[in-house]
Amino acid sequence: MKRSVPIPFRLPPPRARQRGFTLIEIMVVVIILGIMAALIVPKIMNKPEQARVVKAKQDVRALESALDLYKLDNYVYPTTDQGLQALVQKPTQPPVPPHWKAGGYLMRLPKDPWGHPYQYLNPGQHGPIDVYSLGPSG
Repeated sequence: MKRSVPIPFRLPPPRARQRGFTLIEIMVVVIILGIMAALIVPKIMNKPEQARVVKAKQDVRALESALDLYKLDNYVYPTTDQGLQALVQKPTQPPVPPHWKAGGYLMRLPKDPWGHPYQYLNPGQHGPIDVYSLGPSG
């Protein structure tokens, strides 16, 4: 009868099992990253302008809400000459608001995201009042 003799199995030393990337593999990854960057970067670069537009819309809504509160207290919106400043300081030119809220309707007037003041018209062209930004062109 034949006897089986166990043959010891050894793993190769750790260094022999490690294998690095070939130059071709590295070049393929670099090319893929380059293609992805070419597609993604232009989309990311456009986002700041979209964020400014969203911020301007939010500011306009907040100003319109403050103007609505002003009207509830004083029965009319501020005139175009009184402007948005009537939300921060009590107007002194007619019509002087009879029930202007102490402390005002806003702490301060915001600037639009491009650094310009918001515009105000009473009567408005699109409704009783218009609050708008001139945008990046100022």
